[in-house]
Amino acid sequence: MSKDSKVRVRFAPSPTGQLHVGNARTALYNWLFARKTSGTMVLRIEDTDVERSEARYEDQLLEDLKWFGIDWDEGPDVGGPHAPYRQSDRLALYREHAERLVNEGKAYLCFCSQEELEREREAAMAAQQSPIYSGKCRALDPAESERRRAGGEAAAIRLAIPERPIRFHDIVRGIVEFSNEAVSDPIILRSSGIPVYNYVVVVDDALMEITHVIRGDDHLSNTPKQVALYEALGWPVPEFAHLSTIVGSDGARLSKRHGATSIANFREMGVLPEALTNYLALLGWAPRGGDREVFTPEDLTKEFTLERVTPSAAMFDMEKLYWLNRHYIKQGPPDRIERLAEPYFIRAGLLPENPDERTRAWFGTVVALLVPSVNKLDELTERASLIFRVDAVAALLSPDNAEVLGGPKANEVLAAFAELVESDPAPMTPERFKAIINEVKAKTGTKGKDLFHPVRIVFTGSHSGPEFDKLIPILEEGSQLPLPVHLMNTHERLAAFKTAQATR
Repeated sequence: MSKDSKVRVRFAPSPTGQLHVGNARTALYNWLFARKTSGTMVLRIEDTDVERSEARYEDQLLEDLKWFGIDWDEGPDVGGPHAPYRQSDRLALYREHAERLVNEGKAYLCFCSQEELEREREAAMAAQQSPIYSGKCRALDPAESERRRAGGEAAAIRLAIPERPIRFHDIVRGIVEFSNEAVSDPIILRSSGIPVYNYVVVVDDALMEITHVIRGDDHLSNTPKQVALYEALGWPVPEFAHLSTIVGSDGARLSKRHGATSIANFREMGVLPEALTNYLALLGWAPRGGDREVFTPEDLTKEFTLERVTPSAAMFDMEKLYWLNRHYIKQGPPDRIERLAEPYFIRAGLLPENPDERTRAWFGTVVALLVPSVNKLDELTERASLIFRVDAVAALLSPDNAEVLGGPKANEVLAAFAELVESDPAPMTPERFKAIINEVKAKTGTKGKDLFHPVRIVFTGSHSGPEFDKLIPILEEGSQLPLPVHLMNTHERLAAFKTAQATR
C-alpha cells in the first residue's frame, strides 16, 4: 500500500448490539470521505468477541446501515478482493503474522498467568506507579521459550514495544505522541489462541489496504500500540482521524439514559434517514462559510472534508434533530410519508392490515392534515385521536376546555349550532358548515374564538386543532370506510356531546 494509492476506508462494527449513533456517525464520515474522493468503502465485521457476537446483530447492523443510506463496495455480503470480511474467518492469518513477529524477534512468548499479572498490577498501583506489564518474559531466551511452549506450557504472544516515543499524525488532532512506558508490551495473541483487537485491526487494515482509519476518539489510546504493530510488521501506517465524543445535554458521553441512542430507536420513532444523516453529519463537522444546516446526502458528499472535523465534544440535541425531521417530513413526497406512516396506524388498530384503495386515499388526507404538527412519525397516531377517538365526557371534564365552555356565549353558540345541524340529517360538507357558522354568528353576535372554539370542542374534544374545511370531509368519509374502529361523523359527535352534557 503506497501513500499515493486510491483512498480506501472501512467501517468495522462488532455484532454485539444495536448500531449506536456514535458508530453511525463514524460510518457516515467514512462513507462521505470515500464518496468525496471516489475511494472504496469497506465493511468489515469484527466478531472475535465470540461470547457476545451474534448473527442477529450482524443482520440488524447491515439493515440499519442500508436504511441510514450507507452502502459499501466490499463486505461480507458483497464480497471483494480482500475476503473474508469477518474476523472470525481470518484467524489463521492472525496466527501466521504473530508467529512471524516472534521469529523475527519483534514479539515474544509470555508465560505469566492471570494471577501473576494481577499481582504485578496491584503492586504497581500500591507504589503509585502505572499498572503496566513489567516485561519480565521479554528477557527469556527465545529457544527456551519455544521449548516451554512445545512442552505444553500456555503462552501468550506480546509485542516488544521499541524504547522510544511513538508518534503519529492525526488529521483531526495533528501530531500525537505517546511514551513507550505508557504503552507497555501489549498481548497480541492470547494463550487460548484468540487474537486481541489492537492486533487484528492492524492485520486487517493493512491487508485490506486501508489508507485512512476514521473512528471515534475512544480508540485514540489504542493507536500507539497499532502504530508499533504496523512498524514491526513492516507495513505503511495509514492516516488517522479520531472523531470527537458525542455527549448528552449533561456533558456525559451519550448513553441510553439520555434517551434514544441507536439507529433502530430512531427508525422506530419515525425519524427519517435523511434527517438523521443530516444531523449526525453536523455533530463534529462544519461546512465552509455560513450557517447552513440543511444538507442532502449529495450536498454533504460535495462539502465534506476531514480537515473541518473538530476535536471538541459534540452535544446531541434532540430538538435540533426533531427540527430537521419536521423539515424532511414536510418536504417529503406525500406518497412516501403515507407509506412510512401506515404501519403506525395499523399497529394502533386504526387502519386495517391491507387498506383498500379508497381507504388508502382517505388516509393520505389524514396524514397531510396531521404531518405539520409532528416531530416524528410515531406521534401521528396520538395526533389522530381527535379524528378517531373523540370522548365527549372527557372533553367536558378537561380543564383546558373549562374556560371556553364556561364563556358567557358558549351555551348559546352550541344550542344554535346544534339546532341548525339537526335540521338536516344529510352528511356535513365544508360549504354547509360555513353557512351554519355564519348563521350562528348572526344569531348570537359572536365571532372569532368565542364562536369557533366551543364548536371545535364538540368535534375534536379540544378547543384547538386543524381547520374545519379539512377536518369535516375526513370525518364524513372516514365514517363510511371499513376501519377497525368506527369513526363518528359530525352528527354522531354532536349527539354524543349533547348526551354527555345532559348526564353531567
